Amino acid sequence: MRTRFAPSPNGSLHLGHAYAAVVAHDLARARGGEFLLRVEDIDGTRSRPELAEEHLADLAWLGLAWNGPVVRQSERLASYAAAGERLKALGLLYPCRCTRAEIAAAATAQGPDGALYPGTCRGREVDPAKDLVGAAWRLDMAKAAALAGPLAWVDEIAGPQIATPEIFGDVVLLRKEAPASYHLAATLDDAADGVTLVTRGADLFAASHVHRLLQALLDLPVPAWHHHGLLVEPDGRKLAKRRGSPSLADRRRAGEDGAAVADRLRAHRFPAGISLSQSLDGAP
Repeated sequence: MRTRFAPSPNGSLHLGHAYAAVVAHDLARARGGEFLLRVEDIDGTRSRPELAEEHLADLAWLGLAWNGPVVRQSERLASYAAAGERLKALGLLYPCRCTRAEIAAAATAQGPDGALYPGTCRGREVDPAKDLVGAAWRLDMAKAAALAGPLAWVDEIAGPQIATPEIFGDVVLLRKEAPASYHLAATLDDAADGVTLVTRGADLFAASHVHRLLQALLDLPVPAWHHHGLLVEPDGRKLAKRRGSPSLADRRRAGEDGAAVADRLRAHRFPAGISLSQSLDGAP
């Protein structure tokens, strides 16, 4: 059994991240497996190397140890490009230069990530001199789903699932400002790392429908999933640094006992006003 924790160095870690890391670490240790650490550092200028180092210090402070070297997405750009070319060769990707504002104005339905892309650029004749510069590449979802056929996946908490990636519409896989979207990069990385159990928060439950489709299209192994609950504030929103959730680094520098913090998270003893939401976004 092999699972992972994969933070993005575009902000400091807080208790919500700590809970996710503890869950993944403890699942691996309880099953005699491996706990991997991956830094998802391809989010353009938002990814900051100093935060990646801060994250490593935070996890060590919590008393968590990982197996093997730390993997960084920035070292895997060639694999993302190769997967993109493979999907293009299958006729499943098309370039899109639509802005968020244009999509929001034209959209007639909502998906898990917000306004569903209305297909503005799908089927358009492409002028390489104009349409490829600064374009994102979208997956033709209907065509991809038809090629893959019926798919299923299993979450350890929610049970067997029928894959319904269509709820996302034509998702972006190759982004304008980054080498790959979360959907493509995370799916490829989990396969490359030999992950057998994808452990992550319930807010990413629905994304697994798309990831299962990508596994089928790219002939990747299929893991199991474990979407755990999220720490939420009194208003039901998940913890976020921008709303004042104290960072682990601040707690560490203030002299708190990190191992004790991890033990309280394991025992579900949270600070006043913080609770654990077990709802699974997109689960039946």
